[in-house]
Amino acid sequence: MQTVALAATDGMLSFELAIASEVFGENPRYDFAVCGSAPVLVGRFRLEPEHGFDRLARSGTVLVPGWADVDVDPPADLLDAVREAHARGARVASLCTGAFVLAAAGLLDGLRATTHWAHTGVLAARYPRVEVDPDVLYVDNGSVLTSAGKAAAMDLCLHLVRTDHGSAVANTIARRLVVPPHRDGGQAQFVPAPVPARDGHALTELFPWATERLDRPLSVDDLARRANMSARTLTRHFRTVTGTTPLQWLLTQRIRRAQELLETSSSSVDAIAEAVGMGTATTLRRHFHRTVGVAPDAYRRTFRG
Repeated sequence: MQTVALAATDGMLSFELAIASEVFGENPRYDFAVCGSAPVLVGRFRLEPEHGFDRLARSGTVLVPGWADVDVDPPADLLDAVREAHARGARVASLCTGAFVLAAAGLLDGLRATTHWAHTGVLAARYPRVEVDPDVLYVDNGSVLTSAGKAAAMDLCLHLVRTDHGSAVANTIARRLVVPPHRDGGQAQFVPAPVPARDGHALTELFPWATERLDRPLSVDDLARRANMSARTLTRHFRTVTGTTPLQWLLTQRIRRAQELLETSSSSVDAIAEAVGMGTATTLRRHFHRTVGVAPDAYRRTFRG
């Protein structure tokens, strides 16, 4: 069982703390603990941590929730505990403005990171050694991860579960919480100029239409015709909403679907390649290895074992 420790101190945000508790605290695959040096006020709530900060250093994953007032320095005992946990090999992840805690602890020096879009300028100015990216949902540097604001904390938590246990497990949690099972970390935090709410976003109906047809060859022109717009306009909308191109988005969806089939079915790699629109096992293996980092067969052995 993997250990996950949530750091709790006065000034933490209740929303991000609750997200972490829902994803990891209700999951039997994780030994989840709330850690702090004393009872704390989290928004309007009083919380009594189950363990002290010493538990952080013994955990495989440490979560730092959002920090309510980014102009207030994090407590020294929290910074020391986060540093020690990281030095011992823990995976440390911040949710929303928890990135300010990681930056103050020195864990983000020389790394790309993000936080809530309203505070990215402050983070970059205060910690110039951090490469702040204001336009993504989360950043995974391996042992140090950061997420953007609010709901992006859910995306990062599900990403951690997906990394640990595969897409099927993460999708099960997402269904229970009634949230999207996967949003790429590179997706934009918000749409600067959304279309009127009464009309819905221009790509709202296109995304499910495309994901239901991953077994078919789909071109940019196919997507553009479905969305009733030119290929150039479609590409611009995709950049704004997802941070990537239509074809790259399609490739990502095909890889995610292949992961699910490798985890949950006994279909051959050839059959899966056809089911996700890759055509041949050779093509699937090439794209899968480049995206996931391992071959499909190795991925299946890991998550089905």
